[in-house]
Amino acid sequence: MTETNSSISEKKLVRIDISSDTVCPFCFVGKKNLDKAIASSKDKYNFEIKWHPYQLNPDAPKEGIDKREFYRSKFGSRSVQMEARMLEVFKGVGLVYSLNGLTGNTIDSHRLIYFSGKQGLDKQHDLVEELCLGYFTQGKYIGDWNFLLEASAKVGIEGAEEFLKDPNNGLKEVEDEIKTYSRNISGVPHYVINGTQKISGAQPPEAFLRAFQLATS
Repeated sequence: MTETNSSISEKKLVRIDISSDTVCPFCFVGKKNLDKAIASSKDKYNFEIKWHPYQLNPDAPKEGIDKREFYRSKFGSRSVQMEARMLEVFKGVGLVYSLNGLTGNTIDSHRLIYFSGKQGLDKQHDLVEELCLGYFTQGKYIGDWNFLLEASAKVGIEGAEEFLKDPNNGLKEVEDEIKTYSRNISGVPHYVINGTQKISGAQPPEAFLRAFQLATS
């Protein structure tokens, strides 16, 4: 028992701040690679992970728009190659990418992620996983409250429905974070590790492992 307690106390703390949008596919791929890096280094570090909001398209409609239609209107003929590319990228992390369903405004998902963080950062991390799985692989719409509440229930978040019902709950906090914390970020995903090491993009697990080492040395 003494040896176990000693080994726990000797672990270094790694704080990870993540700026992300819930409709950003590379944010989810980055999360999967980050999770791999964490799983392989839990004997060395204790982790504290916090998710911060970012909106790639703050003017997106709340009622949603067909994903393929949206990407065709935004990227034209390139959208076909982009879908093929994402299929390959997701396959690399053991997932099947889907463009089924709707895309749209992500503000309610960010409000919910903020709320979940008040109940524990582990729950927040788990909620992001559920939201991304549903949106990117199951054709769920990120603005659908039924989906948001279903994901909340899966990870044990209490009071989610009451929280979402008032559109002002969490709104100021999310908007303030976007204006302040995410102000100087040009794209997502963006990671800050122990306030010093900064990583952008869906990096492989090895990049995170290097950053953990540098941030704790």
